[in-house]
Amino acid sequence: MKKVLVIGCGLLGSSLVRKMSKKKIAKKIFVYEKSQSNISKIKKLRLPIKIVKTFKDGVVNSDLIIICTPLSEYKKLILKINNFISSRTLITDIGSSKVETSKIIKKFLRKDIQWIQSHPITGSEVSGPEYGKVNMFEDKWCILIKDKKTNLRCLKFISSFWKKVGSKIVIMDSKKHDKIFSITSHLPHLIAYNLVKSAQDFEKKQKYDLIKFSAGGLRDFSRIAASNEIMWRDIFFDNKINVSKAIDIFIKNLNSFKKDIKLKNNNSILKKLIQTKKVRSKIIKLKHDINKPDFGRS
Repeated sequence: MKKVLVIGCGLLGSSLVRKMSKKKIAKKIFVYEKSQSNISKIKKLRLPIKIVKTFKDGVVNSDLIIICTPLSEYKKLILKINNFISSRTLITDIGSSKVETSKIIKKFLRKDIQWIQSHPITGSEVSGPEYGKVNMFEDKWCILIKDKKTNLRCLKFISSFWKKVGSKIVIMDSKKHDKIFSITSHLPHLIAYNLVKSAQDFEKKQKYDLIKFSAGGLRDFSRIAASNEIMWRDIFFDNKINVSKAIDIFIKNLNSFKKDIKLKNNNSILKKLIQTKKVRSKIIKLKHDINKPDFGRS
């Protein structure tokens, strides 16, 4: 590729820039970033890119545009892109929710433009270009969205791109994607936010210095709850139907645990605890985490 434009150069955007540069995937890498703070950080990092001052400068003649912004920015970006983009340019993104964004794409994107939605399964609770890593996508899954009208040539092209970045590819439709990640990603983040809020409420009510005595459980949940609030607000709103259903399942199981605890139902609660431990074993077997106590912390 001659020219790639990355729109939004935070954690994942800057990680992509690092990897594309190392692997020489594109001859020229351009970045459009509206945050002055991020622009200052990018300049200090001396990343091998050219920061474009105008949207037009970045979009014109790009072979690939990668959108790395919160989901709520998509409509505004599409309306801008439409004015300058060539029909030979392919667009992709890294968003964590797909059904609603696919509706926005179909409604507002110019009909002669191809957009293949991507979702690399990686990231961290920290945000900003200074936290980017060249190996961020290495051996991580990347979901590509395919529907009835997906251009197969473009799908093959973007699949090849993510493989060069280091990712493993899975293809599915947007509905299946949003159902899966409502449970595996969106609900866990929501639970983390809610648990930390519950601790804050408890601390305020009881007037205890609760955080001072936070054990490993609260500490680990607080890491997830430190994630970017705009990004997660957008995900919760965009995938609201599936997230709401996931919350209902969680509440049902939580009430079941509550009943077992109240009644001291030994057999029932032990069965639940033993069953759920199997998930951790499976995660280790799939090499999604390391088999060391306390996540390998020294």
